[in-house]
Amino acid sequence: MSGGKQMTGRDRRNRNVLMVLVLVVVGMVGAAYAAVPLYRIFCAATGYQGTPRIASTNSSQTVNRMVTVTFTADVAKGLGWHFQPKQHQMRVQVGKSYLAFYEAENLEKVPVTARATYNISPDPFASYFTKTACFCFTEQTLQPGQKVDMPVSFYIDADMVKDQTLSQMNDVTLSYTFFRAADQGAAATKVGAAAPTGATGNGVSGNGQKSSVN
Repeated sequence: MSGGKQMTGRDRRNRNVLMVLVLVVVGMVGAAYAAVPLYRIFCAATGYQGTPRIASTNSSQTVNRMVTVTFTADVAKGLGWHFQPKQHQMRVQVGKSYLAFYEAENLEKVPVTARATYNISPDPFASYFTKTACFCFTEQTLQPGQKVDMPVSFYIDADMVKDQTLSQMNDVTLSYTFFRAADQGAAATKVGAAAPTGATGNGVSGNGQKSSVN
């Protein structure tokens, strides 16, 4: 007879229940982390909750309707950056592609990596406000004192004219907020890659012509 205590049926059941509970907890944690990027992808594809849609190509259809786009900027607490739009408003034609610029400056004495979140208001516009290129798609790193122009290319989908909710709405606001990135490990060796330093601050349409800027 062995000197060790023999496991009873009840002990085995308790052990199995414990293992199942551990697996459930691990699975829930993993699902929670996976849900965040999946939720962002869903919002970007559908315009849900004020998130602008993202597309890889410019619009191919324009309509005879004008919309005023207002640009705003904010910096979250804990990030020592100055961040502002280089144009307050642009008057744009629905379906036509435009280019706008924001300006960011690192006021800290160390390199800093940050990421921008974005929102469209009023919410019904989010399903039609489409970005084809944006500094918000990736993290941005600025060296101490570095100032850069950050472009965003966008258009308002021509399908908006079919939406009765927007029949009397001709003003939309694009808002960005920069947050300090959780991982700052590589900040000292990186430079903000999405910002062309020689860019101007004027809004530019898809055909290279300047649009009206306030």
